[in-house]
Amino acid sequence: MHKEALQLLWLPVIFESRMCRNVDMASRSSMSHLKLEAEIERCRAECQWDKLLCLVKQLSPKAQDSSDDFSDLLLAEAQLELCLKENVAKLKDSIPLMESNEPRLQQTNAYLTGILNRGKLPPKYITEALLILGKLHYVEGSYRDAISMYARAGIDNLTLDDEPLYQMRLVTEAFLIKGLSLEHSTTAIASPARLTEREEESISCFEKASWIAQIFLQEIEKTSTSSNQRSSKIISSGPDFELSFFLEAALQSAYVAHFKKGNILKGIKELRDVMRVVETKSMQPFKMAATKQLAEVLLHSLGESCDSGPSRTPLTDLANKERNNFPRHMLHQKPQIHSGDNLYCPQDSIEEALLLLLISESMANRDAVISRAPDQKEDRAVSLQNASAVYDLLSITMGRRGQYAMLSECLERAMKFAFGEFHLWYQLALSMISCGKFAYALSVLKECAKLRPADTTVHLLAAKICIEPLHWLDEGERFAKLVTELGEDAGESLAKGYLALGLVYSLQATDAVQKATQDDFNKKALQSLQRAHQLDPEDTQIILYLALQLGLVRQISEAIEYLQQALKLRKDELNCLHLLVLLLSAQKQYQHAIDVINMATVEYPENFSILFTKLKLEWVHVGPEEALVTCRHMLHLWQKLYNFSLLSECEKESSLHDAPLTKKPSGMYLAIPDAHDPENGSQRASSLAASRLEQAMSEITMQSSAQRQGSHQQWATLEQIWLHAGGLSDGFKIPVFTVPAASFPKLTECWFRICPT
Repeated sequence: MHKEALQLLWLPVIFESRMCRNVDMASRSSMSHLKLEAEIERCRAECQWDKLLCLVKQLSPKAQDSSDDFSDLLLAEAQLELCLKENVAKLKDSIPLMESNEPRLQQTNAYLTGILNRGKLPPKYITEALLILGKLHYVEGSYRDAISMYARAGIDNLTLDDEPLYQMRLVTEAFLIKGLSLEHSTTAIASPARLTEREEESISCFEKASWIAQIFLQEIEKTSTSSNQRSSKIISSGPDFELSFFLEAALQSAYVAHFKKGNILKGIKELRDVMRVVETKSMQPFKMAATKQLAEVLLHSLGESCDSGPSRTPLTDLANKERNNFPRHMLHQKPQIHSGDNLYCPQDSIEEALLLLLISESMANRDAVISRAPDQKEDRAVSLQNASAVYDLLSITMGRRGQYAMLSECLERAMKFAFGEFHLWYQLALSMISCGKFAYALSVLKECAKLRPADTTVHLLAAKICIEPLHWLDEGERFAKLVTELGEDAGESLAKGYLALGLVYSLQATDAVQKATQDDFNKKALQSLQRAHQLDPEDTQIILYLALQLGLVRQISEAIEYLQQALKLRKDELNCLHLLVLLLSAQKQYQHAIDVINMATVEYPENFSILFTKLKLEWVHVGPEEALVTCRHMLHLWQKLYNFSLLSECEKESSLHDAPLTKKPSGMYLAIPDAHDPENGSQRASSLAASRLEQAMSEITMQSSAQRQGSHQQWATLEQIWLHAGGLSDGFKIPVFTVPAASFPKLTECWFRICPT
């Protein structure tokens, strides 16, 4: 009895202990289940489908009647996404997938059909099943069925606040696919009004998809970052989130739809909105492509005068198009955008395109694959292709603004991943030539010649800069011979090769000191130029230099015959006309030369080189009076061509206070009196012309050296006009104005000779 009594006393204690253990086990099981569900939600949001398949196997049922359906839902989504990941190329080309060829699609269809037929899952999961089934119908080409599924799911009435992130991804894809399905199904609509309605509905879907996708990607990065920070250093974080095909398409769907329909300004507005969003790590490749695409559109479709820069109010209905159209009942969140004070804002489309391309160039350099490992060959090719496209656009944009020095600096940065890539090397050479870095350009062209030894364009360009600015004649001869040695393989460039070789020999003859050496080089030059003429008898440039060489060796009659032949091919060839004038004057046929020069000035009235020759001919053959008239005309012409641009530059840099305008023009204007001005006294000839010229020159020389703007060539032209005017005035034996030495130091010695003190 005593023993039984003791057992009865211990029964409550034993029962309580067992109950506690059961409760503890149930609590641990519940916590484990919650963690598993949270991990499943994270995998669905981050698109880790292989891991999701493993987690489904660990899922224990909550209720016997719905556990299999929930697992089937997860399996259906995972199998569909894995199938799509394997067929991205077909998705990009809009090629429907067939269930007969894709077992994963068969499994997905079977899972989802069973779930919807049984209807045992809660409404939340039934909606998810409808969204996934709509996606399945789209990839199979059943666009109407996809639209029907989304209408049944009621995607326009869904709310995403306080919902798991993966639902935001599902809704993003749903709006995108609905818009794409509407686009594909518009071909069967006959009514224009209904067609317009469908197009507007599809664009609305694309705008919503882009909006939600931006928020989703920012939120998924925040979640991933916080999760990695909580993780132990021993536990490696999951792989970086990559944009799926549908998420990337959602980001670009709105502006692409506008561009397809010809709404360029609306498309640019949408693209700018996407660019203003703070990018995530997963968005960086997309952002680089979008940046380049926006620059392409700005350069191709908009002119510099188009008033559509980001700092200006968009035109017409574009100004009223805001994100207020987005239904706030669905999602109250907004994507985070770049903002701040004193931010640079481009003033026109070219500035904006240049800024975008410089950003793209920075991203291309940052992400460049420079490893030569065989396993990275494909990545290296993609990286190079993207960078080359950016640098091509930079060349176009900076070329419009003449920023060749900046372009050469950009292309120099590209050299780190341009090993063996001819295109980038050649672009660098061209940019250096354009900005005057000829020696550097020649070094780059030598590298280009190594990459393409049979490319005659490279050799001819190298020979050209050796001849013209560098005067490295031995190098020029070497490059020209590289072309001629190719023979028939050089094709049409063979004649140009002999032309370059002839020019090199001619210049070497000019530089030679000994008569025998001069004769030898002149002979080689003539032979090379004659060979070039034989290869291309209708090339006026070759005929011109052949005639010039004949003139240099005093075979003037033969040179004139060649020039007449060239003028039959091109009657208005300026250089041929000019050389013909010089050769005629060398034969003392001055009247004939003046007739030709007058004809040339009619064709080219603003060419100072022709006018200088005319002035000298008139001085020698007609007399200084006629030459003074030509000199006066040249001063008028210089004022007309250069004065206004130079004046505007002076106004920009001048620190002087504004003064009221007077009738008398400033020194920047050439105040040349009219031929019938009564205040000038006698209308007679030489003294009148000289005095008027003196007045004009005196006024213009009053400008200080600080006000001299413009290119060196412009002022060198004016200096030459002054020198000729001084010589003409000296011929009249009249006093000549003086020039301040500080204004033009180069002229000081000459003016002292003309005007001795």
